[in-house]
Amino acid sequence: MARLVNASDRALLVVFDDAITDAAGRDVRVLEAWLREDPPEGLVDLTPAYASLLVRYDPLRCDPDAWASELIRRAATLSGRPDRMPRTFEIPVRYGGENGLDLEDVARATGLSEREVIDAHAEGRYEVRFIGFAPGFPYLAGLPARLHTPRKETPRERVPAGSVAIAGAQAGIYPFRSPGGWNVIGRTTFPLFDREPGGGATLAAGDRLRFVPVDRLP
Repeated sequence: MARLVNASDRALLVVFDDAITDAAGRDVRVLEAWLREDPPEGLVDLTPAYASLLVRYDPLRCDPDAWASELIRRAATLSGRPDRMPRTFEIPVRYGGENGLDLEDVARATGLSEREVIDAHAEGRYEVRFIGFAPGFPYLAGLPARLHTPRKETPRERVPAGSVAIAGAQAGIYPFRSPGGWNVIGRTTFPLFDREPGGGATLAAGDRLRFVPVDRLP
């Protein structure tokens, strides 16, 4: 059962689980899509996460108690609603060296060789749970348990664009150069965000990814 948490006087957090699970990820996607397709009066914004959805509303345009009841009603009736059809992408990655600045550290932390880290990362089957942090940045579930590694103690001021990184149970790709504290193990030139008018993030929640090791990048 989903539960509601008051996030502020104009925001409610719909929590489906306290862990990263496939079921919670589906519920977040389906509820977000439903609210966007058929928004209740007063809806302002939606922010998805791994197992929750932050719903911002205008309390001057709606009854907050009625809003809460409507969210609970929708969250309880998601099983009969369709999920979006996922797309599948193959992401070419050049691992290690100047492209994977933390590959050696990840190998040391996990007790694996660098080749074993690369193989394990490429064997994973990933699903985009949400886009956040930076435009086009995909938060990915599916990182093999043997690669779960703490974030860096000291974040970098500049992580190169296209960096493929892991942190905890998460995987992701930095679309632009930016600060970041995840462990960088490779790099890709796969385009994650289109800056042109009408563009936007390439990936969306529910899409599936596979990382493919390559010797060189286009």
